[in-house]
Amino acid sequence: MQTNPTYSSLVAVGDSFTEGMSDLLPDGSYRGWADLLAGRMAARTPGFRYANLAVRGKLIRQIVDEQVEVAAAMQADVITLVGGLNDTLRPKCDMVRVRALLTEAVERLAPSCKQLVLMRSPGRQGPVLERFRPRMEELFDHVDELAARHGAVVVDLYGAPSLRDPRLWDVDRLHLSAEGHRRVAEAVWQTLGYDPEDTEWRTPMPATLPPGWTSRRVADARFARQHLLPWIGRRLTGRSSGDGRPAKRPDLLPYEDTVE
Repeated sequence: MQTNPTYSSLVAVGDSFTEGMSDLLPDGSYRGWADLLAGRMAARTPGFRYANLAVRGKLIRQIVDEQVEVAAAMQADVITLVGGLNDTLRPKCDMVRVRALLTEAVERLAPSCKQLVLMRSPGRQGPVLERFRPRMEELFDHVDELAARHGAVVVDLYGAPSLRDPRLWDVDRLHLSAEGHRRVAEAVWQTLGYDPEDTEWRTPMPATLPPGWTSRRVADARFARQHLLPWIGRRLTGRSSGDGRPAKRPDLLPYEDTVE
């Protein structure tokens, strides 16, 4: 990877992680690591263009059907692709199918850009993750294989100690906080060859006293009521949080024209 490269455009492909949940802005929209990364890249390159096709809740089949061809047609310098994790969190998941679809996406996107970026997604510490960890790690092993085969780079967020800390995750326990997204943007920035702005992004936050038993139980009850039960309800009815939502930034436009 060259040092301090010059890239003139970025297209982000994926689900809620790339859309930016839960890095909430005052107007109720989400920012996220991809927007932060685009801002940094734009500061280096006048006329920099950015699109973000990500939509929350999308499975890898939907990402392939709805985003991949659109992204490839944009002929961007850099494309980021993160997908398949939502599939691994479903009660029933055909990993053979997930791997095949991810392969299809990479084979289409890699020739259409100067640099394809893949990721090993971050994993929050907690008992829920343990149930799905084997599927996740199978997915990440396949990401590594595809990157080696197609000249993509891999951002290893799963192996970063800092991103396992529950304090870097939102109360829904599925999406990163603002600080978590900032660290992901730094990780991708460095992987693309830019000089580090934060050499300690992998370093865990300073230790603090854990919350007491009562506080944990209250938080668990709130999480179940506000997030877990609605998530289960959507799974049982075949609905998704992204149903009917458009892409976050569907057109490849100059960054400064649409982002404050």
